Order: sequence, then C-alpha cells, then structure tokens
Amino acid sequence: CLGAGGRCTQEACVMAHTCHATGCAREIPPSLFMCRLHWYSLPLPLRNRIWATYREGQEDDKQPSREYCEVAIECVRFVAAQEGREPDIRLYERYAPEEEA
Repeated sequence: CLGAGGRCTQEACVMAHTCHATGCAREIPPSLFMCRLHWYSLPLPLRNRIWATYREGQEDDKQPSREYCEVAIECVRFVAAQEGREPDIRLYERYAPEEEA
C-alpha cells in the first residue's frame, strides 16, 4: 500500500468507500450509503428505510442486517433504472440472496 511519495502508510491501506450507486466512484465516508447526488435522487421513503435499518458500526464489522441489505438492493436498483444501467447488487447478495423462482 503506497501513500503520498510512494511510502507505505496505514492510511493508504484502508479501503476507500465509494457511493453504492452502480458505476459511481465518488468517495464518501463509510457511514454513508450514497453520494449526495445519488442519495437525493432516491424517494424519501427509500432514504428513510435505509436509515431505519442501518445499525451504527455495520460499516466497521461488515455485518449489515438482512433488512438493510434488502432495502439497499431496492435503492441500487432504483438509481440504476433512473440512469439506464444494469444494477450491481453483488455486494448484498451474500446477505440477502434473492428468492429462488
């Protein structure tokens, strides 16, 4: 992990956290779900459901609830549909696998 000046630093080794919208590479604080642009493109009921299912510290222990992941999938799909993209929900599938048809 190389930081500024090509030196190995602990800060450089920390994984960057980006917006969860498909194709968005904006870096955001780990406690946030999406960048400002994508967050406010979500309908208020979806934003409220993300906050209602969020547990403080889940970004650190990597243990979000199934309910949180289900809402996150809805949000990612909503934004992808607005932008004409195929949603990338792989991150959440291990926590909230889709029902078998």
